[in-house]
Amino acid sequence: MRKAFAWWWDILLAFSLLAVLRIVAPLPFANEILIFSIYTMGCNFLLGRVGFISFGQPAYLAVGAYGTAFYLYYFGQNPYVGLLLGLVAGLVVSAIVGPFFVRLRSDYFALVNLALAVIVFYLMEKVLASITHGDNGLWFLANMSSTPVVNITTPSGFFIFAFLVTMAVWVFYKYLDDSIYGACCLATKINEDKLQFLGYSNFNIRWLAFVIANTTTALAGSLYAVYFGFVSPEISSPARAADPVVVTILGGVGTLYGPIVGAIAYTGMKDLVSGVIVNWELLVGFLLVFIMLAGEKGIWGSAQPLLTKALFPKRLLQDRGDGRS
Repeated sequence: MRKAFAWWWDILLAFSLLAVLRIVAPLPFANEILIFSIYTMGCNFLLGRVGFISFGQPAYLAVGAYGTAFYLYYFGQNPYVGLLLGLVAGLVVSAIVGPFFVRLRSDYFALVNLALAVIVFYLMEKVLASITHGDNGLWFLANMSSTPVVNITTPSGFFIFAFLVTMAVWVFYKYLDDSIYGACCLATKINEDKLQFLGYSNFNIRWLAFVIANTTTALAGSLYAVYFGFVSPEISSPARAADPVVVTILGGVGTLYGPIVGAIAYTGMKDLVSGVIVNWELLVGFLLVFIMLAGEKGIWGSAQPLLTKALFPKRLLQDRGDGRS
């Protein structure tokens, strides 16, 4: 009973955290946070569970975005089909490069992913300029047809759809964290020799984690393309390669709520602080230094104990202490 309550409590808290955005924040701000949250969830899973720090997430973001954009610009009008094709493109690319990348560890993995982001950026900007239109990008907002039930071509309809997608992705990662596979991912990060001794393949576990995380990133790229109706090579710019890593650390590495909290904090500082301080990244840098010195828990990791004490009844806390359900 205690586990069931904790499961549904976690979902309710995540649901409430995202739903409040629609009430207190402007609609464009809320939509941007939903996309950024999904973007960060993959990076958070790689870093927190598998121990891979990736500076190549813009590459996978661009794969999803351009997979959607090519369909909507050249072939069709259905945004749902575009989203599906962007997701499939991310899955295929991740599955192809994964076996080569996951054999690397530490700095080498980070650098090879950064190199991929640079390659994708110049492919989209220069090499494939006849298809991607280079820096001018692909504009297809007027090409998209309205969708039944929830019209995702409108900002309000998109929020509903993106909200449901974000919740589905969050629940999926929560399931992974609580599963045997999630435990294996953590084991391959901490003690790969012992995991191999138990009969598990470190390579297969890392490859699957790589595919899952970067397909999630491609999904964020697809949502970005549908929401803005525009994609340019800037989406894969290596200059933004550190963004998902920064948001992951801000929110709390390896925590389920970290991507959501980090996305809110990062996007809020970018939109609000930038109106006062031109170099708003300086504030983010100071905040990161403070978080790392304070124990690397992130915003959510630091706030969670206080929130638990405030919301959980005293009796429930006692039950958790002595193991009763």
